[in-house]
Amino acid sequence: MPARPAYIRAMTDTLTADPAGIARAASLLRGGDLVAFGTETVYGLGADATNGAAVASVFAAKGRPHFNPLICHYRDADAAFAQVEPNAAAQRLAAAFWPGPLTLVLPRRVTCPVALLAGAGLDSLAVRVPAHPVANALLRAVDRPVAAPSANRSGQVSPTTAAHVLDGLGGRIAAVLDSGPSDVGVESTVLDLTGPRAVLLRPGGVTAEAIEALVGHVGRPIPPAAAEAARGLRSPGLLVSHYAPSLPVRLNAASIGLDEALLAFGPPLPGAVLAYNLSLQRDLTEAAARLFAGLRWLDQAATQRGLSRIAVMAVPDHGLGLAINDRLQRAAAPRA
Repeated sequence: MPARPAYIRAMTDTLTADPAGIARAASLLRGGDLVAFGTETVYGLGADATNGAAVASVFAAKGRPHFNPLICHYRDADAAFAQVEPNAAAQRLAAAFWPGPLTLVLPRRVTCPVALLAGAGLDSLAVRVPAHPVANALLRAVDRPVAAPSANRSGQVSPTTAAHVLDGLGGRIAAVLDSGPSDVGVESTVLDLTGPRAVLLRPGGVTAEAIEALVGHVGRPIPPAAAEAARGLRSPGLLVSHYAPSLPVRLNAASIGLDEALLAFGPPLPGAVLAYNLSLQRDLTEAAARLFAGLRWLDQAATQRGLSRIAVMAVPDHGLGLAINDRLQRAAAPRA
C-alpha cells in the first residue's frame, strides 16, 4: 500500500480568532503545518515561506501547478522590503495601500530567506501586507513571511468563509483560523514592478485607476493563454482555467435557457428557475464580495436540481468589475 501523503490528516481543527487561537495557529505554522486564515480578500492557505517542505505541501494539498508562484504575506512594509528590493513606485504604493489588497512583484534580495519554490524559482517575489486585523496579528505572532495562496483546491472557487475552506481542504490541512466572512471577496491586485514600467498582472481589490493616480499609466494584464504557454508566470492567478465551478459557465447572457442557472447582476433575466444575485443594485463592491460564494452556491444548487450550466449576466468592465470579469473569464475558460 502506498504511503499516505504528508499533508493528509485525520482532521482539520477550527480555531477561534482570539489570542489563544492565533497563538495556536502561529505555533502550527512555525512547526511546518498548513493553516488557513482569513484576510480582507479571501481565505489564504498559509505556510512558513522559509520552509521549503511546508511550501511544497501547499502545492500538494491544493493540487496546484508548481510553476504558479505564491504570494508572501508580511506584517508590515518594512518586513516585506527587507526581503525584496523596492523602487520609488513600490514605496509610494505601499504608503498608500498597505496594509491592504495590493500585491507587489519585486526583485528578491540575495539574502531573502523565502524558499525558491514559493516564487516558482523566479528572481522576483510577490509580497503583500494584509489589512485584516486577525491576519496581521497572526503574521506578527509567526514572525516570518507566510506564503498563502487562496485556501481551495487548485482551479476551484476561492473561499470567503472558514466553511468554504473546510469544504475543499478539510482533512488536508492542520487548521483554519475562523475570522468570519472576507470583506472584499476577490483576491488582491497584483502589480509587477520588476521592469521599466509597472504592469498589472491581476486586477483585484485595489483598482487600476487608484494605482495610476499614484504612479501613472500601468500596462494591462498579459493574456492568460500567453502567460500559461510561456510557463513563466510572475504572479498567482494567471492560469487560464481558474476559479472554476464544476458546471460550464456562459458569459454575457442576455437570455436564460431551461437547463441553466443564473448568476445575476441587477434585475434577473426572466425565466430563471435558479438564480443568485451578485448585486440587485448593480453595486460592484457588493458583487465582488459575493462572487465566489455565489459561484459556489450556484454550482452545488444547480447540480442538485439537474441543471447543466451557469449563465452569467454582463458586469461592467471598470473598477472592481475588471477583477470580477477576470475571475469569470477564467471560470468560463475551456478545461484542460
